Amino acid sequence: MQELKPISRDSIPSALDRAERYRLLNEPVEAESICLDVLQIDATNQRALSTLVLALTDQFEEDASGLFDQAERLLDRFDDEYSRKYYSGVVYERHAKAHLKRGGMGAGYVAYDWINTAMNFYAEAEAIRPSDNDESILRWNTCARLLQRRADIKPSPHEDAVEHMLE
Repeated sequence: MQELKPISRDSIPSALDRAERYRLLNEPVEAESICLDVLQIDATNQRALSTLVLALTDQFEEDASGLFDQAERLLDRFDDEYSRKYYSGVVYERHAKAHLKRGGMGAGYVAYDWINTAMNFYAEAEAIRPSDNDESILRWNTCARLLQRRADIKPSPHEDAVEHMLE
């Protein structure tokens, strides 16, 4: 196995710009790698953490195995409660959407629970957001519109069935 090479601390801002560009180019694995390199040098870099969470969630549709847990473990590393709540919402929202795309029996029921969890996180983030930041409201509204548009995303008529599917 090859030993990873460390990047320089001075290169962190341009590396993070590059990671964001890779995300925009739909290359989240590359963005993830860059963020991991940055976090090796600066373990508390908030921009690297947020970009890493987004890069991981970008991959949910293709490979959900372990990525959800990995993204969720990163949430406690945010310095502020707002970011923890907001990015928790993002993780659950994107997990639900990826699950819907994969489909399967009861997908709408499971997605409903995850969308509601995301909306709860967004509502908690909204309550403590900076006055000039409406991200959590925008995300909450997106989830609400998804629920309005998709009749298949609804509570399970049998709560036990949802709990069984989540296990």
